[in-house]
Amino acid sequence: MPSATAMPKPATAPARKRAPAKAAAKVKAPQEPGVPAAVLTLSSKNYSSWSLRGYLLCRLAGLPFTEARVSADDPAIRAELLLQSSSFLVPRLDHEGLRIWDTLAIAEYLHEWAPEAGLLPRDRAARAHCRSICGEMHSGFANLRSALPMNIKAHHPGFKVWAGAHSDILRIVTIWTECLAASGGPYLFGAAPTMADAMYAPVCSRFTTYDVPLDPASRAYCATMLALPAMQEWMDAARAEPDEMEELDVEF
Repeated sequence: MPSATAMPKPATAPARKRAPAKAAAKVKAPQEPGVPAAVLTLSSKNYSSWSLRGYLLCRLAGLPFTEARVSADDPAIRAELLLQSSSFLVPRLDHEGLRIWDTLAIAEYLHEWAPEAGLLPRDRAARAHCRSICGEMHSGFANLRSALPMNIKAHHPGFKVWAGAHSDILRIVTIWTECLAASGGPYLFGAAPTMADAMYAPVCSRFTTYDVPLDPASRAYCATMLALPAMQEWMDAARAEPDEMEELDVEF
């Protein structure tokens, strides 16, 4: 019988040291060829300020998307464009089985989808401020909307703004002045545009259309926003758009 004495274990090669695991890169899965990453439903590019906001948010986030168009003949869209409805059905973002139709919801969704895009500032206090002024634009400034409806193709030099809209204009200029002074510009929260700039971009268009007098800093901010490549693309498409809303082509 074999001896009960334990046989010495054969020498084994020293265990190889494993290289430290690299942190998983936050790389989004590639899109299948021919399949759009998202569909963004819009209405009039000339008249719909909310469509513009959704478009800019997607562009700033770097989200590839295709556009779908809701005709201005749709009763709900006509109500929105004619300022007769507070329920904005566009823009609507369809992405990865989700449907998001509120502009602020789209902004927050895109921030979660691409936090590196910087739709919200990195600093906590600045993020809170950014969300606050976005919410103010989302729910306020009714007099401005009524007095200065968005119309990219139009230009009304010397336009007389009725008194009810003056307080809205002053409030917006105050927001811009405070943000630009705190951040150093050229965008509201610093060197790159955020969701706040997307929310206030249609105001820059309105101020240009209706020849609203502005201080130098506010004029420079408007010029910066209007020169944004995505904004230039939008305005070019708006100018090429057929006139579908005769009610908005009024003589001032």
